[in-house]
Amino acid sequence: MLATLSQLALREVRLAWRRPADTLGATLFFIVTGSLFPLAVGPDPVLLLAIGPGVLWVCALLGILLSLHRPFAQDYDNGALEQLLVSPHPLPLLVGVKLGAHWFSTCVPLILASPVLALQFGLSPHAIGILVLSLLLGTPTLALVGGLGAALTLGLRGGALLPLVVLPLYVPVLIFGAGAVSATHAGLGAGPQLSLLGAGLCLAILLCPWSASAALRVALD
Repeated sequence: MLATLSQLALREVRLAWRRPADTLGATLFFIVTGSLFPLAVGPDPVLLLAIGPGVLWVCALLGILLSLHRPFAQDYDNGALEQLLVSPHPLPLLVGVKLGAHWFSTCVPLILASPVLALQFGLSPHAIGILVLSLLLGTPTLALVGGLGAALTLGLRGGALLPLVVLPLYVPVLIFGAGAVSATHAGLGAGPQLSLLGAGLCLAILLCPWSASAALRVALD
């Protein structure tokens, strides 16, 4: 089973990087939109420092929304998804590996680009570290919840329904992620917000692969 899971993860990463424009779309959106805000609001360092955590997290969230359809759409079109359903291995485990590979190929470049954007808003090195840590804890939750939304809307025409399904579920991650950086800037500890992000990630790991597996079975019936 470990060999199958590793091969599946390697396949997903390879397929993602065969289309670098799609894979890096979230990162490019994050960089472009994050760079536009300092140009729009002006060079006031106090204002930029105040809005920086929220802006960066909103840009990251919207960038991830662009790639939510990718984990299952291609396999649904070419029939590979049906092979996962008849696999002798547990479907939730296979779905979890697919979503983990999707997070690695889509969100990790975004996280690596976040310190450069944070410098434009004047964040301190400690605040930048908290920003990266909050993204490391929060973006897997966004990917898992997004995968559940993608499974629920699989096969439906148009892509407008998927953001409407997942955006309400993204709100707590957005609040705690931006709140951790803001608390650091205010001289307070970011421990409570990071703990809540970690708890949300544990809950998403526990529930989303199983829920997405059930949704995929319904979609392919």
